[in-house]
Amino acid sequence: MLDNLTNRLARVMKTLKGEARLTEANISDALREVRMALLEADVALPVVKDFIAAVKEKAVGEAVIGSLSPGQALIGVVHAELTRIMGDAHEGINFNTQPPAIVLMAGLQGAGKTTTVGKLGKFLKENHKKKVLVVSCDIYRPAAIEQLKSVAAQAGVDFFPSTTGEKPEAIAAAAIDWAKRHYHDVLLVDTAGRLAIDEEMMAEIKRLHAAIDPIETLFVVDAMLGQDAVNTAKSFNEALPLTGVVLTKLDGDARGGAALSVRHITGKPIKFSGVGEKLSGLEAFHPERMASRILGMGDVLSLIEDARKGLDEEKAVAFAKKLKSGKGFDLNDFKEQIGQMRNMGGLSALMDKMPAQIAQMAGQLPAGAENKMVGRVEGIINSMTPLERAKPELIKASRKRRIAMGAGVQVQEVNRLLNQFEQSQKMMKMMSKGGIGKLMRGMKGMLPGMR
Repeated sequence: MLDNLTNRLARVMKTLKGEARLTEANISDALREVRMALLEADVALPVVKDFIAAVKEKAVGEAVIGSLSPGQALIGVVHAELTRIMGDAHEGINFNTQPPAIVLMAGLQGAGKTTTVGKLGKFLKENHKKKVLVVSCDIYRPAAIEQLKSVAAQAGVDFFPSTTGEKPEAIAAAAIDWAKRHYHDVLLVDTAGRLAIDEEMMAEIKRLHAAIDPIETLFVVDAMLGQDAVNTAKSFNEALPLTGVVLTKLDGDARGGAALSVRHITGKPIKFSGVGEKLSGLEAFHPERMASRILGMGDVLSLIEDARKGLDEEKAVAFAKKLKSGKGFDLNDFKEQIGQMRNMGGLSALMDKMPAQIAQMAGQLPAGAENKMVGRVEGIINSMTPLERAKPELIKASRKRRIAMGAGVQVQEVNRLLNQFEQSQKMMKMMSKGGIGKLMRGMKGMLPGMR
């Protein structure tokens, strides 16, 4: 998201190259570029005005210290202001109450509210070790209750049944009683959405809020809506005492304006962001990390957190021991590493958090080609015999033809895979010997499908 803003800011750094100090004259053109990029990203106009004014005030007269270029000095100011607008620091769920901590989820229909309830339940269970109960108070949308039941089962959290004939307040009261008697730490309450804001909906959710008195009232909003997302959030904030926002579909084709606008307009923190369809696709929203991603600096901390969640620790330890023992890196290991990468969200998810210079490598892949590429690599390896996977050096011309036929690909595809494997094998040898510098220089070869 916000690729346009990232690219424009990179050009800003180049225009200021060689200047000794940031002055009103030499940053006026740069800020014009920033302003246009923000507007094109669908950032709310009041936010743009406030942002540009703050950057200009803090940047003019900023001395270029040490090895920093003027462009880098300006980026430092812009990073600080982006972080300020999005909320300074991450704010999580407030558990400072007598259990269960009740979390009311509000939002328009189609924003991904029910899926987000499942994602949040899984997040709280796995990251905070909470016992979570979910309940649906959506008595209007067909199969809404069954959908939440299914999502809860996939997320591994408890589900409280309800029916369309009950009142939302009665459903919530029964769920709270159940949660207390069964020692649940958190109760997530899914509510009915509408296609547009209306008085009936607001009146119902106000009554529900008054009845259950939640410690958290989270507004779930689709980041794809752009400026409309901000207007909707503002309306909900006027009707309900919101405590935070969850941005969904942040990995879509959104221009990203909602992420930069919603905190400024509502005054409420963005607590989580949803990415992808998987229930593991919910991230704690860290303004400073998002600012770094927008500026092309990458988000290494989130990348490490993804790795911890996506990697199988037992397999990782066994793999490390294997490397250390000198047994080497074979095609079974290569296939395992590809699977682990997919568990972390795939190549595109990893590249989104990499610094811009590294992420540009992902541009070699056509849009949507990633899953096909990974599936093809796995198909080729699956067409090999166990002996061939353990000893790839045995794979000569006749074996390559047989493997290609079994996988339904050309022999050139098999050759390309083997070349990529050899590069990865060299990287692993360097890593086992502690050659980190050499490893980083050769990192490109470790990405399946990249040339």
